[in-house]
Amino acid sequence: MTDPKAPPPIPANKASVLSEALPYFRRYSGKKIVVKYGGHAMGDEAIADMFARDVVLLKQVGVEPIVVHGGGPQIGQMLDRLKIKSSFIDGLRVTDKETVEIVEMVLSGSINKQLVGAINNAGGLAIGLSGKDGNLIRARKLRRTKADPDSNIEKILDLGFVGEPREINARVLEIFESSDIIPVIAPIGVGDAGETYNINADTAAGAVAAAVGATRFLLLTDVAGVLDKQKKLIPELSIAQAKALIADGTISGGMIPKIETCIEAVEGGVEAAVIIDGRVPHSILLELFAEGAGTLIRANT
Repeated sequence: MTDPKAPPPIPANKASVLSEALPYFRRYSGKKIVVKYGGHAMGDEAIADMFARDVVLLKQVGVEPIVVHGGGPQIGQMLDRLKIKSSFIDGLRVTDKETVEIVEMVLSGSINKQLVGAINNAGGLAIGLSGKDGNLIRARKLRRTKADPDSNIEKILDLGFVGEPREINARVLEIFESSDIIPVIAPIGVGDAGETYNINADTAAGAVAAAVGATRFLLLTDVAGVLDKQKKLIPELSIAQAKALIADGTISGGMIPKIETCIEAVEGGVEAAVIIDGRVPHSILLELFAEGAGTLIRANT
């Protein structure tokens, strides 16, 4: 955050910053940027307002932003309030019929509308969508297996109404191109029989980025990016390098599915995916209009 005791920036410095950003404005003008917004930053009102202003700025300089948001902590809070027990398997919430109704209510309702409201209050024109609107995210049941530690036999895990994108109806989002509207998407999918699926927000955002041919897929999270074995930030990786770091254990734990999502997006046609610390003020502007932030992943470095 800006230090309230710091002296105000000199007007000439402001002008210099804008002038230096001009080549980046031209670089991304008319290009689609998909931003996955989530993590603890969603619970910080000041950071949320700053994020909203930054998204509006993207639109004002000619970029076509598409926002996909998560909401895991907020879902957990609502389930606790309603005294509905939930469990996790390999980081995924087991979602029965009762739980998926709460998930949809929180994601498509309160969280989506709060973010839409923040963008509109910042001077933008945001429209909230869920993956069910216009069959935007056609989904199928996510199937996972796990080896029994005793017999080593693979067992199918039943996660309930947890899904994965099967098809993205990009035509729905084409409606908003060259307009003033910023789409804000809740990661809820619809099955072939009309059933509702809870989809991991990272996965949904990556699939949307690939479907619309985004120039950048920005995955905002709670870490600086990919760190090497000395805990230093790696600014750029090729797909092959990223896979090698997973294989040797440098990339581990919860970072693995995020990297895999970025790889899938790039292999699906996205020019580059970037893992960014969403807690850093103006992180998306630093990535797009300055010297970069976080870890960028592209097909070849």
